[in-house]
Amino acid sequence: MPLATTRRAGLVDQVIDQMRSAITTGEWRVGERIPTEPELVTALGVGRNTVREAVRALAHAGLLEVRQGDGTFVRATSELSGAVRRLCGPELRDVLEVRRTLEVEGARLAAANRTEAQLEQLTALLAARDDANAGKQWARFIDVDADFHHLVVVASNNTLLAELHAGLTEVIKASIEALDSSQPDTRKIDHRGLLFAIRDRDPERAVQEAGGFLAEALTYLAENPA
Repeated sequence: MPLATTRRAGLVDQVIDQMRSAITTGEWRVGERIPTEPELVTALGVGRNTVREAVRALAHAGLLEVRQGDGTFVRATSELSGAVRRLCGPELRDVLEVRRTLEVEGARLAAANRTEAQLEQLTALLAARDDANAGKQWARFIDVDADFHHLVVVASNNTLLAELHAGLTEVIKASIEALDSSQPDTRKIDHRGLLFAIRDRDPERAVQEAGGFLAEALTYLAENPA
């Protein structure tokens, strides 16, 4: 790893903080198995019970997932993301409604205010998204899809709107994953219409493109409650 050896009181909290840091910095990546319990005991210089309590707390927070007989895996990079990864029904609907509010307005403004450099970046991201989809690289697909939607909002050149959207990065990625799990057809959604509307500086068409697939997802949730 290595993790720093703990020396003070409150060992469980210290171990939780260090393990959380390994997750949030990407040292332990989402989907990967973390070191075994004996390895953590050695690295941290604490007892098995302390490690178990820390793992239990992080699993409860949604950052880790304990799979009996297989090990413990990183589930999310933050408590918020971990909670949203389990979203269903009304909670996911709320996230999608907020996304629609921010992203539709972002698309409208992007069509009017985007720069040539931002258009080139959007084009490159969409190509990367299509490549990830074709290669069945689902984790990368989710990351690039989220990056594309965020860059659309950034291209609005409204700083506050972009900052609000950036603050929801983990939630948005988790909502994409949640939709991807319940509606695999979301991978087939083509965002070229949105890109072309922004390219052509057509705000009305950009609004229709940005809101369309989110409206479909909300309709699906309404028709298929958890």
